Amino acid sequence: MQAFGALVLVTGLMAGSAFADAPETSPRPAARTAAPAVVAAAPNSAAPAEALRPRARPAMKLAAVAAAEPAMSFLAPAAPEPARKGFLGSLFRPKARPPERVVKAAAVRTLPGSAMVQTRKGSVCGDPTIRGATLAPISGKLRGCGIAEPVQVTSIDGVALSMAATMDCGTARALKSWINRGLRPNVPSDVVKLQIAGAYTCRGRNNQRGAPVSEHGRGKAVDVSGFTLANGKSVSIARDYHREKMIRASHKAACGIFGTTLGPGSDGFHEDHLHFDTVARRTPYCR
Repeated sequence: MQAFGALVLVTGLMAGSAFADAPETSPRPAARTAAPAVVAAAPNSAAPAEALRPRARPAMKLAAVAAAEPAMSFLAPAAPEPARKGFLGSLFRPKARPPERVVKAAAVRTLPGSAMVQTRKGSVCGDPTIRGATLAPISGKLRGCGIAEPVQVTSIDGVALSMAATMDCGTARALKSWINRGLRPNVPSDVVKLQIAGAYTCRGRNNQRGAPVSEHGRGKAVDVSGFTLANGKSVSIARDYHREKMIRASHKAACGIFGTTLGPGSDGFHEDHLHFDTVARRTPYCR
């Protein structure tokens, strides 16, 4: 009975609260007061909150920015590397360059058989050692004669020619090669002079009427009848060819330097001189 009475009492209380009058205005939550700024502080610290606030960051200087950001390092040039001291510093320090001097070359021969040191004034064919003059184009009376770019050569690599010889530059260069590679290695003393028997001449081959134009008529041939050595010895092809081995060796050495090489015993027309020409051949013709 006591439990039943308690149940009735609870039910009545609930019913009373359900039928109670509603309030005229709904209660609103009270406005929240502004929370004070709280700064974490060390335990047991008595310092006020304002003293613990972080200070304003100072403006960064340009040098600090350049140091912090490598990409902006171009704003200021890199400082020079400090000079090394002591032994290592003297070892790696670049030496001062000596002042440049201009030395004028002298037109003298330094060693027998070597190229002359000369200026380009008075030279031809773009070679300071081939001396002479450039001529105007030559046209001959016979068809096929003439030289488009003739030169008149007076000396080659210190070796004087007995007469000024007119030829083209290809023949002048070949003659220089023969002097240095074919003649000088086979003689006991340096060569100082070449005896020239012929160069440019507008004529038929071997001076025969009706023959094809000679390479002399094209400026591609030169005839050598002898030479003089520095020891005073004079050598003649007509007189000394068969008794002087050095002449025959020099004659043989010309084969390949020139397209055609002829001498005593070749065809009866070259008994007193060596004939050299620069005609283009698949195989050099040497007799």
